[in-house]
Amino acid sequence: MTEYLTIAALIGAGLNAGVFFSFSTFTMSGLKRLSPPAGAAAMQEINREAPKAPLMSLFFGTALVVSALMVSGLGNLDDVAARYHVAAGVLFLAGVIALTGIYHVPRNNRLDRLQADSAEGTAYWAIYLREWVRMNHVRTVAPAGAAVLLALSLIV
Repeated sequence: MTEYLTIAALIGAGLNAGVFFSFSTFTMSGLKRLSPPAGAAAMQEINREAPKAPLMSLFFGTALVVSALMVSGLGNLDDVAARYHVAAGVLFLAGVIALTGIYHVPRNNRLDRLQADSAEGTAYWAIYLREWVRMNHVRTVAPAGAAVLLALSLIV
């Protein structure tokens, strides 16, 4: 069963990394090329769409599976694969779940409360682009690193 959970977590972590990678590499760059009001308005719509079932199932489903592997691994730290599971769980939960909740969601909520075409909305959009993208790179690397650790756990 652990092997199947590891494969599921590996796929989930890889898909999460892909979602964040797309934002870090081309989605936000495309939005940045729009006028500030248009870019901010587009991101507001993306942020309203994101917390729906497909993405949240991937996001929290992966968190659930890596948590199960991590808890199981904590009870068997003599096993190298178990240590990889613990490390992958910590990396995913801290770098994806916690970072999203503590850092990205508050910025998304602040952007959502602003009129995209207002002076305040335009000013915040410039800050949002810089801050949000920088930390989204971390959200890209964290699940990718977790996927690597999970893959390693399968081959040790």
